[in-house]
Amino acid sequence: MTEERKEYLYQYQKEKLKRVPLDLKKSDYEEVAAAASAKGQSVNGYIKEAIKEKIEREAEKNEQ
Repeated sequence: MTEERKEYLYQYQKEKLKRVPLDLKKSDYEEVAAAASAKGQSVNGYIKEAIKEKIEREAEKNEQ
């Protein structure tokens, strides 16, 4: 990877992303990892999708 590409990625992450630490019990992590794997997703992608779905459900609930 070129230095220019590294700098671009660093700046993108700095400006567009927010890291959120998440601690799970090992047993909960294993459950999430298994569910993610069953859907062909990474744990990170699975968690992001779950959060998005919950936000959407709550928004729909609040509209009613």
